[in-house]
Amino acid sequence: MPGSPTDPIVPVILCGGSGSRLWPLSREGFPKQFWPLLSERTMLQETAARAEGSGFRAPIVVCNEEHRFLVAEQLRLGGVAEPRIVLEPVGRNSAPAIAVAAVLAQEAHPEAILWLMAADAAIRDVPALHAALTRAAAAARAGHIATFGMRPTAPETGYGYIETGVPVAGLEGVSTIARFVEKPDAATAAGFLADGRHLWNSGMFVASARTLLEELQALAPEVLAAARAAVAASTRDLDFVRLDPAAFRAAPDISIDYAVMEKTRRAVVVPAAIGWSDVGSWAALWDVSEKDAAGNATTGPVELLDARNCYVRTEGVLTAIVGLEDAVIVVTDDAVLAMHRDRAQEVKTLLGQLKAHGRKEATEHRRMYRPWGHYEGLIKGDRFQVKKISVKPGAKLSLQKHFHRAEHWVVVAGTAIVERDSERIMLRENESIYLPLGCVHRMENPGMIPLTLIEVQSGAYLGEDDIVRFEDTYGRS
Repeated sequence: MPGSPTDPIVPVILCGGSGSRLWPLSREGFPKQFWPLLSERTMLQETAARAEGSGFRAPIVVCNEEHRFLVAEQLRLGGVAEPRIVLEPVGRNSAPAIAVAAVLAQEAHPEAILWLMAADAAIRDVPALHAALTRAAAAARAGHIATFGMRPTAPETGYGYIETGVPVAGLEGVSTIARFVEKPDAATAAGFLADGRHLWNSGMFVASARTLLEELQALAPEVLAAARAAVAASTRDLDFVRLDPAAFRAAPDISIDYAVMEKTRRAVVVPAAIGWSDVGSWAALWDVSEKDAAGNATTGPVELLDARNCYVRTEGVLTAIVGLEDAVIVVTDDAVLAMHRDRAQEVKTLLGQLKAHGRKEATEHRRMYRPWGHYEGLIKGDRFQVKKISVKPGAKLSLQKHFHRAEHWVVVAGTAIVERDSERIMLRENESIYLPLGCVHRMENPGMIPLTLIEVQSGAYLGEDDIVRFEDTYGRS
């Protein structure tokens, strides 16, 4: 494995993407990196698993503050020990996130080598990836910033490209970079595929923290100044590093490519063939998925009749397809997407249309995740709604009250301890409790299995913002 105990590789996982082209599965509240798209593990868990073992330090994960509990729980379930989870108060693209990670890494390990990567890419050949990482780490120790260039397998117009230069003396499998190329048209992409000099820009980088900070200081000093200030004024909260909001908002909104890579003289490229995809669309996901003899990739209860080269995914509803070719069908519990596979890039445009029409399905799933578990809406009517709530073992909701609604809880699995004003009541399966409007209440799962209950709300206003918290284990206001 690359690296050594005295020269560690620190994985830096950037987990702030929204995955808008994979709607309706990926949404702002639960984007694609948190979904198991290609295996039983989520994309975040797959990414973290590639950087485990000898020679790697615990990862630094930079994510949206709203996703903090999702990240922490998925890393825990993935067996990742002692990650540093850095919370961005606002999105500022990759350069400020990387600058923050470099500052934190150098504080802990002055000679750290950073492996920077997105949380939502697919890689089929992990041994080949580690071989490329060894070459990239050698370049990083020599003072370079190495990027991984993926050998193209098709005239892809959805990726940026890197034109390779000459081999770097003394570094096997490493070349200079002649230029970076923006996403090309189809004819240009075909030429790139044929000439052998152009590689897909993967967005993965390897460099020492020292080199990154030196180049940021020289080429993007405003980014580095904001990152240093945000780290200096940060706070520690549970497993999280909370960056100072005012300082981080001052950072320019700019990618590491524009801020550093296209300007620095220290950039090199490591060509690699590792089965990489950014899984940036449903067509890309079809490309990397296992297929049947007719070229169909399916997930969930799907029945096919005379279908070819389709991608069909359902999250539980039986989905039957007859006579379609090159189609994408995605079914969730509250939305259906149907399109020709060639138009997969237009999902982002469709999503903008949904947002303009005020459709909550554009950004929210019916199931909403919280640090204690999740809930999902079942029925909503005039002055009432019904939810299903699941509470993890040992977890508890905040101590709270509502001004506009009363609630009735019915336990259907597990055991609950309910605080209601001055009372403390234990509920078992098939038992219930009424919480009148204005009472101070809390629910806790003291058991070893998930607690499931049905909540019936009634009142004049049923919005999630009708809540006053008095105490919260998870630091929410």
